[in-house]
Amino acid sequence: MSEQTYQMLATVLYFAVMLGIGYYAYRKTANLSGYMLAERGLRPSVAALSANASDMSGWLLMGLPGAIYSAGLVEAWIAIGLTVGAWLNWKFVAPRLRAYTEIADDAITIPSFFAKRLKGKARPLRITAAVVILVFFTFYVSSGMVAAGKFFVSSFGWDYLLGMVLVAGITLIYTLFGGFLGATLTDVAQGLLMVAALVIVPIIAIVELGGWGAALGSATSVNPDAFNLFAGFGEKGAFWWTLGIVSTAAWGLGYFGQPHIIVRFMALRSAKEAVVARRVSLIWMILTAVGAILTALIGIAYFAGDPALPLDDPETVFLLLSRIFFHPFVAGLVLAAVLAAIMSTMSSQLVVCSSALVEDLYNMVGRKSTAKQQLVLGRLGVLVVAIIAGLMALDQNSAILELVAFAWAGFGAAFGPLVILSLYWRKLTATGALAGMVAGAVTVFVWGSIDALHSVMYEIVPGFLLNLAVAIVVSNATFTQNAEVQQEFTAMEEELAAS
Repeated sequence: MSEQTYQMLATVLYFAVMLGIGYYAYRKTANLSGYMLAERGLRPSVAALSANASDMSGWLLMGLPGAIYSAGLVEAWIAIGLTVGAWLNWKFVAPRLRAYTEIADDAITIPSFFAKRLKGKARPLRITAAVVILVFFTFYVSSGMVAAGKFFVSSFGWDYLLGMVLVAGITLIYTLFGGFLGATLTDVAQGLLMVAALVIVPIIAIVELGGWGAALGSATSVNPDAFNLFAGFGEKGAFWWTLGIVSTAAWGLGYFGQPHIIVRFMALRSAKEAVVARRVSLIWMILTAVGAILTALIGIAYFAGDPALPLDDPETVFLLLSRIFFHPFVAGLVLAAVLAAIMSTMSSQLVVCSSALVEDLYNMVGRKSTAKQQLVLGRLGVLVVAIIAGLMALDQNSAILELVAFAWAGFGAAFGPLVILSLYWRKLTATGALAGMVAGAVTVFVWGSIDALHSVMYEIVPGFLLNLAVAIVVSNATFTQNAEVQQEFTAMEEELAAS
């Protein structure tokens, strides 16, 4: 068999496993709570792997290695920021959010948690939050479809539309029927595949290059700053270099407001299990980040030092190394890891969009429906968002992929400060939260649209800080005592203390 045939067999096997997991989840899902939150029954290891896989899309296997291959280790600050941000999220947000969402009338979405946590006139806040989710995630899902189409063009020479529809269709099937549980269990399989690929590829490559010393020497001979985490410090000056690093590492701030990630916290079996989940998450993050970084640095030693081995696109360094050093079938499984990264993110975002449509918009208007009808509506929500995202992705040359960083900043700045204040400050009000959310989102939009500002600082930083300031000022001005809010806040703290 040809190399491409082996790789296609591996890809087909991967797709079959994903569909099988989706069918299993479909058999286990009987109501809207199960479809949206797996009835709060996730084990800590499952929640951790699912959160990580749904977070790290194709950027981890292609974008990060490509950036480091081009510029050296200084580009690793984004990975450092994300790892620290993920740890802080599990440490300070996960246990409180798990406890509080159940106490606050069993909230199963972020918009519904804001409304039920803050009481009062929270309807505008909930609607605004749901709209923010739908807008940003529709673009997010569409960007994943574009990436999937381009993956099949570069890997198998397929037509762009055919590759996009295939990946989108399979992701839609297991998400449509399996819901949150289907997305979560496939995330676990995909997360394990990603970490295995990112650990094995650099190890085999180092052995093939003659050991770590030889790989290090080859890489530094091509780029003396390849292993320098502080490259450019002297050239740019301490202030501007530090500002650039803060801007890059600030990606970690986004974790506090990403609905498709923090919803995993809400689905844990109990608040105390966030401790185990945090450890699993940290180990996964470190292994994958180090693997991606080493892959890029070894790629410098292997490709850049030999004119006979040109690398036209740095973002393909991971894919090319896997093809060179592995049997075609194994290389196909490594290629499937890239699909896993894309599909895990898409499926999680589709479920969150569905929950925003059904739980935060349809149910909020007071329409009465049975559990079975709500489940059907949830699946229709997934289908609607997928169709719109697919239509947006028809143009493979669109700039939609550039909006991924913008959307990450939008969620982080619009939701992140409010999540933290909701969990740690009793005086947050619905009016203050709405004002802060609007301020954060608008700041991200304006700042990100002005190149002179965006080039100096990632827009999530000013958006996050302004949201925080506005929410605190307006909440202090509009605060009135609410016995129910105070009682629930105390109950949350008591539950955490007991666990």
